[in-house]
Amino acid sequence: MAVDAFREGGNMSDGMKRTRSFLGEITVRRFRSADEVLIEQLDSSFTTNAVFEVVRTHIGFGIRERMLSAPIVKHFPDEDVNKDVGDTDRFVAVDQHGVIRGVIELSYEEWHRRLIVENVVVDRTLRGRGVVRHLMSTATQQGLLRDARVIWLEVTNINAPAIRAYRRIGFDFCGLDASLYRGTASEGEIALFMCRELDEGAGSASSVDAR
Repeated sequence: MAVDAFREGGNMSDGMKRTRSFLGEITVRRFRSADEVLIEQLDSSFTTNAVFEVVRTHIGFGIRERMLSAPIVKHFPDEDVNKDVGDTDRFVAVDQHGVIRGVIELSYEEWHRRLIVENVVVDRTLRGRGVVRHLMSTATQQGLLRDARVIWLEVTNINAPAIRAYRRIGFDFCGLDASLYRGTASEGEIALFMCRELDEGAGSASSVDAR
């Protein structure tokens, strides 16, 4: 998923969430305008040794993981960094020293009670250490506060590390768009859609630090 532009504002509830990880105490709090420069320094690129290949059948599509003969490195283009994603809420994950380790950007579509993960970035050097789980926990809490029925996200089919991480925390494939990236720097990739249903067992609706 690409790095999006971050803007101050939003309408979701405030509060606090602190948890422990391999990095020590992680606090997820609401985005502040002063975070802008620090967020831009997060390395959103990734290296993958596999892709999730979309296979066409006579009546539709199938998805299968395929190992690559050599790893590939993906850098997101500038137009993804600067794109406008509309009315969103942003939250950052900071370590015990106040260093921003990741960011998540959320929006909500009331008509079908869908919380959308517009963007999630964990710094490349710190992946696999639980930061994305903390950020997605915040998404779950915000979804419950809004009475969302599902959390939904888009991810490129070549981002196998992210897809694996999402599946480990309960997301599953729910669709795809083979044409979404045509005419962009990501042409040739396929947008995969993933979702996780929310219910009373999805977690408590404790809030995120608003300081």
